[in-house]
Amino acid sequence: MRHPASSSEPPSVVFVVDDDPSVRESIRSLLRSVGHSVQVFDTAQAFMVGERIDAPGCLILDVRLPGSSGLEFQRELAGSGISIPIVFITGHGDIPMSVAAMKAGALEFLTKPFRDQDLLDAVHRGIELDRSRRAELAMLAELRERFATLTPREQEIMALVAAGQMNKQIAGELQLSEVTVKVHRAQVMRKMQAKSLPDLVRIADRLGAGTARH
Repeated sequence: MRHPASSSEPPSVVFVVDDDPSVRESIRSLLRSVGHSVQVFDTAQAFMVGERIDAPGCLILDVRLPGSSGLEFQRELAGSGISIPIVFITGHGDIPMSVAAMKAGALEFLTKPFRDQDLLDAVHRGIELDRSRRAELAMLAELRERFATLTPREQEIMALVAAGQMNKQIAGELQLSEVTVKVHRAQVMRKMQAKSLPDLVRIADRLGAGTARH
């Protein structure tokens, strides 16, 4: 089964980090045969300092690397704030290593020799996950931009509305008239591009969760 990107999707890229030239070339050839862009590196350091395509992607990482293990590099990526789905490959895999990789967030752990289709399926899942993550971050950034256009009073009222308070309650708490609250509330709905009260609550929840994560 082929998984090339559709014309409506932004381009994607697969990174391969493996110190074995024959493995790198074999994987690059396989991935290119189904339409993926591929960048290969012989060491983890080369990946970190090299110029990488900024696009939805996936990292195929050998567990055994010169200098440090793939698991150590996985931790280094997380510590550097580089978030990318990782597919581990190894010729020396064991259960504890696999469990450690998966617990640390690895997408898949394939032991050589693996089926080409298993690798392609894992890569496709990784790219889709990264595409979704990037879309979520872009949407969150857009919501934050909208929120920044609200006045301090509008931000205050948005929080109270999202918390389930009625106009009368908000008016009493902020010592405003109900008419004034309604005007501010309408401005909040317009600026945040909320189609309904449930929509505004969802937006407030996403902003709250996004702030908590960052």
